[in-house]
Amino acid sequence: MSANTKPRNATASTPWGSAILLEELRLPQQAGEKRFSSLVQLLETKKGERLVRFAYATDGTARRGPVTLRARDLERLRVLLEKHPGLRETLRL
Repeated sequence: MSANTKPRNATASTPWGSAILLEELRLPQQAGEKRFSSLVQLLETKKGERLVRFAYATDGTARRGPVTLRARDLERLRVLLEKHPGLRETLRL
């Protein structure tokens, strides 16, 4: 399991404009031979609004598309959230 945190100067594009990437949790997954990570990102807009973005990554690059988590992945997510207090508080988990 991974508990990566991105530097505070990283930015992300959202429908509400540019946002600072405050925290990023990477949950490694595998389906058959395919390896990828689901991402949970805590973002903050210029106005101070917090956003949570779910994405998936292949080869370290975030991709758009649906994110699917198995029940056992959700339990791993809960464990990883212990290292990401901002995400845990925002998700209220």
